[in-house]
Amino acid sequence: MQTHRTEQDVTVLNDVAEIPGLGFLPVNAFVIHAEQPVIVDTGLSTDDKDFVSWLSQVIDPADVRWIWLTHPDRDHTGGLYDLLEAAPQARVVTTFIGVGILSTERPLPMDRVYLLNPGQQLDVGDRVLSGLRPPLFDNPATVGVVDRHTGALFSSDCFGAPLPTAEHALGGDVHDVAADDLRAGQLLWAGVDSPWVHQVDPTRYRATADPIRRLDPSTIYSTHLPPARGVNATLLEMLHEAPDSPPFVGPDQAALEAMLAQFEPEQPVGV
Repeated sequence: MQTHRTEQDVTVLNDVAEIPGLGFLPVNAFVIHAEQPVIVDTGLSTDDKDFVSWLSQVIDPADVRWIWLTHPDRDHTGGLYDLLEAAPQARVVTTFIGVGILSTERPLPMDRVYLLNPGQQLDVGDRVLSGLRPPLFDNPATVGVVDRHTGALFSSDCFGAPLPTAEHALGGDVHDVAADDLRAGQLLWAGVDSPWVHQVDPTRYRATADPIRRLDPSTIYSTHLPPARGVNATLLEMLHEAPDSPPFVGPDQAALEAMLAQFEPEQPVGV
């Protein structure tokens, strides 16, 4: 777990999850240092992660005013409830569906919820944030963030990629990743995270990238990729290719048993 401060009023809270057979997946949360500070997602949900202590290295949690959940998957909500306790002024930005999904584990206090749909806006004092549905997503509550002040896009799972090493995943710039590794990882992730992309009308799907093309983000901050600046055309080309890329097929039971067998201790001779 580490942090990167960018020149766009953003701190990246950068973690990594190793996915056997696929690579190392960045898992980022973000601080938008607005007049009313905004946290975008709250990290992994594992016992060894203390999101609030980590965040405290960057900002006093008591100053946080908004917690924007791009969607309520476990790798985005790890520190949510602890942060709500540490940030008594903060409200959770999510959707009606997001509230419903979260309530299956632990209900949110409804007086601290702010419902926002794609296309709607949130005034955070010195800037306006807009909700945007990214072209690739794995959860019906997904709403990315457009910072109208800096032109940055927080794209949630879209544009993510398992990367060859943990060092790449913890990096502060996507340019440190070889172009071939980036494209292969992103197309793999599209099939893993959004398998429906292989079943949709390609023309209609590709049109969903038009809002990003028109926005021409200054930087794309994906939950699962190092910060990406100056590569919009490359990332949009990847979106165009996704429907025609090979679908992901995971290991089956026979493959699992073969992997487990590799870890079985050798029997002593004569036993």
